[in-house]
Amino acid sequence: MAPAPVVAPAPTKGGQATVTVDSTIDMPTFRKFARLVYDRAGIKLGPHKRALVCARVAKRMRQLGIRKHRDYFRAIEEDASGSEAVELLNAISTNVTQFFREARHFGLLDRLLKGWEANGQTRFRIWCAACSTGEEPYSVAIAASEALESIYDTKILATDISTKALARAREGAYEPRHVEHVPNRMLLKYFERRNGSEPVHYLASEELRRMITFGRINLSKPPFPLKGPLDVIFCRNVMIYFDNEVRRRLLADMYRLLKRGGYLMVGHAESLSGMLSDFKSVEPSVYVKR
Repeated sequence: MAPAPVVAPAPTKGGQATVTVDSTIDMPTFRKFARLVYDRAGIKLGPHKRALVCARVAKRMRQLGIRKHRDYFRAIEEDASGSEAVELLNAISTNVTQFFREARHFGLLDRLLKGWEANGQTRFRIWCAACSTGEEPYSVAIAASEALESIYDTKILATDISTKALARAREGAYEPRHVEHVPNRMLLKYFERRNGSEPVHYLASEELRRMITFGRINLSKPPFPLKGPLDVIFCRNVMIYFDNEVRRRLLADMYRLLKRGGYLMVGHAESLSGMLSDFKSVEPSVYVKR
């Protein structure tokens, strides 16, 4: 059966839909959105997130010519292809990141890689589980290039639930404000400044791109189709959006994928305290597989 059409866009003026989206969402409709987002992505949306949902979905609703939130939810339900549900998750998911964010983790990564290589390891596998627009995996690639004598068999898997964030990550193009945390020496070495475009941007080098594979993974739906063993997993600033049930499932599968002695790095505001997990705490936000 052919996918059901979502909704035909309203007449546009200058490329923008003229429809005015309702500024509020009734509680029954909000609960439907919250349930769908939880079922599809494991993200908990409490009642205090009503304004956030309104703001995040408004642009998509204008594009489709839909004024009422209940009509947009019905459009998602009637879209047999599932693509509109993906658009909803694109809108809801948060993509806040920067190069070398939480820099202490990259100092630890440098020491780990150097130590493993000194002990004869030549194959390295790292997973950036919530890569957003790519700043994290490119930072990891730079750190690996700086730490290792050879990156021949070094691979980084970068995943996210947002298709829009992944598209930007694959481009690897960043405006000057996005690379302000990259040391100038590394910026010159690993990025190409493109002056002929507007705005001026920096393009990640082929050396970095060869190390990274991008893909869409829903962290709330383990087990994941990945092959271990992994040396390091970065899963930072994403578990705060999950409840304990989703966190436990996620941690169990990351534990499975890591090698013995492999490391998990979470956000500085996150903790596995109270979780039924076999990970051993090394320092705040850093854990090791026993």
